[in-house]
Amino acid sequence: MNARLTALRHTAFVAAMERKDHMDAFGAISLVGFAIFLAFNQVVIKVTNGGLQPVFFAGLRSLGAIICIYAWMRFRGIKLNFGALGPGLLVGAIFAAEFVCLFLALDLTSVSRSAVIFYSMPVWMAIGAHFLLGERITRGKALGLMLAFAGVAVAIFSRTDDTDASLVGDLCALGAAMGWAGSALGVRATRLKDDSPEMQLFWQVLVSAPLLLIAAPLFGPLIRDLAPIHLWGLAFQIILVVSGGFIFWLWLLSLYPASSVASFSFLSPVFGVVLGWALLGEEVGLSVLTSLALVALGLILINRKPRQVPQKV
Repeated sequence: MNARLTALRHTAFVAAMERKDHMDAFGAISLVGFAIFLAFNQVVIKVTNGGLQPVFFAGLRSLGAIICIYAWMRFRGIKLNFGALGPGLLVGAIFAAEFVCLFLALDLTSVSRSAVIFYSMPVWMAIGAHFLLGERITRGKALGLMLAFAGVAVAIFSRTDDTDASLVGDLCALGAAMGWAGSALGVRATRLKDDSPEMQLFWQVLVSAPLLLIAAPLFGPLIRDLAPIHLWGLAFQIILVVSGGFIFWLWLLSLYPASSVASFSFLSPVFGVVLGWALLGEEVGLSVLTSLALVALGLILINRKPRQVPQKV
């Protein structure tokens, strides 16, 4: 009887975790929590950049994540599968470019500005999904895209006297947003989509680690004013962000529509602005709040489910 009950529970769990065509309560709660986690992650990167040069920091993170993800795969009994060699190399290279841009952005500009621009990713995701995945852009999504574009433009082109508001940093954040969308689309549009989330991420860190570490000396001295807090930040990135958080995000991406998963990122810039102000004492001006409102509203429209037209019988 117990064995039968266990089997029924397992069957129910598997059914609940099958791919869905809409966002449900589990997915929404998971993505809200993940948005807070990602916002805090930007604060951690900003602080850790004080002890480690950004590109070197990103390379060490990928290198450590290779070990952690491989150990997790061995524990779960997930076999390494290098059949999708071309897509794996491509997505890994995009992943490396994304984090060169993001880590440099957080070295040059504020968490608040970076968060607003970086988490415009669903805009680029929606455009790419329209052409590559057949997830069409409706009128509502088109309006959302225009609002989000306007918000990003306000963030980038509204310059202030704040020394932590670098145009180069803002553009790096924009490049990182496009890279994030590109790596996600690369997974969904190629043979990598048939691999486990763990294997998809393993490709990304395996390829990005040597690329980032080779490129790191081009960006200046590798070690800055290193202190224990920076090493804790590196450990947080390796264990919780890459090895845990990214696998979780890729798993959600395998369950729900790509644009729906990506759209919940509109919460991360909100939390990013709040945490940048609360933890780092960043000044939040009118231009940041305006761009935040436009991006958030745009992403809500991008994710809004279109009204179903009743069919005549």
